[in-house]
Amino acid sequence: MSEVNEETLRRRAALTGHYKEILDLLGEDAEREGLLKTPERVAKAMQFLTKGYYEDPEATLRSAMFQEEDYKQMVIVKDIDFFSLCEHHMLPFFGKAHVAYIPRKYITGLSKIPRVVDIFARRLQIQERLTMQIKDCIQKTLDPLGVMVVIEAQHMCMQMRGVEKQNSLTTTSDFTGFFQQAKTREEFMNLIKHNR
Repeated sequence: MSEVNEETLRRRAALTGHYKEILDLLGEDAEREGLLKTPERVAKAMQFLTKGYYEDPEATLRSAMFQEEDYKQMVIVKDIDFFSLCEHHMLPFFGKAHVAYIPRKYITGLSKIPRVVDIFARRLQIQERLTMQIKDCIQKTLDPLGVMVVIEAQHMCMQMRGVEKQNSLTTTSDFTGFFQQAKTREEFMNLIKHNR
């Protein structure tokens, strides 16, 4: 969805019409000056926030895949900022992802790990599935000795509505291979700890 093609514009026009109708149903006047361009702006924003549906995370990893130099220790990319939309209320959740893998034969460019996180985050999501999808993609594509993903996030659906707990943080984790050993997981968790 990086380029604006005919299909993107068709979908944007349809979304714009729906958002105009939503404004009317909420009791607003979609024709007043401040809201005239809001339906189209929201349509564009939603297309951007869900562009992960049109991107291939495995191809992203493969685009910078190299045979490693007999490195069998953890490769960690931590504090990866992400933003996503909860599929239950379509409200944002956001936070940090921490990803580690232990190469077997291949490594990938370090920038590709955050790209994979973004691709899966830019879909309607739940945090648990997001965690698993990142892990599964790296495991399937790089076939490492193990992968571990930890995500810490704040959910606006808990902060703005419902229980309205502003300082709550949700943590999820998933792992494969060598990370099934408690010692390896503990090493990873120690390495991503924040000294604040």
